[in-house]
Amino acid sequence: MIGISVETPDDYWQIEALLDTAFAPGRTGLSSYRLRDGVEPVRELCLIARDEDETGSLAGIIRFWPVLIGEKKKPALLLGPVAAHPTRQGEGIGAVLILEGLERAAAAGWERCILIGDEPYYSRFGFRRALAGGISFPPPTNPNRILAKEISDGAMNGVSGDVERWQL
Repeated sequence: MIGISVETPDDYWQIEALLDTAFAPGRTGLSSYRLRDGVEPVRELCLIARDEDETGSLAGIIRFWPVLIGEKKKPALLLGPVAAHPTRQGEGIGAVLILEGLERAAAAGWERCILIGDEPYYSRFGFRRALAGGISFPPPTNPNRILAKEISDGAMNGVSGDVERWQL
């Protein structure tokens, strides 16, 4: 059994080790990380999955970041990273984290979520390339991997333009 909880500062180094193991240390060179630089994640949506046994091993994590889209500065969540420990992949931990995170995002009033990923995997959670057709990320980003999900019906209508870092 795993337990899901909100990430805490004490989890930082275990999370970084898991992300380095799952994605390699060069992951921070990705363009999506430029949107995260100097921006705090949406803490109440950053979740961890831990074994509920005596080890309490970190099995997976998910983070969400605020971003703005286009000239109208439409707020959105940027999902990522989401990872399961390589020894735990295939157990559905990533799916549990995504579903729980999106449920919490809806309860918190977020209307839209975007990500860079594989549509065959993320489509089961409602992410679609067609919804993200007018959105562009900083290079180098493959535009065919930009996906969006409407957390509120119609939330992507008329949303287009560059994805930018969150600014208060």
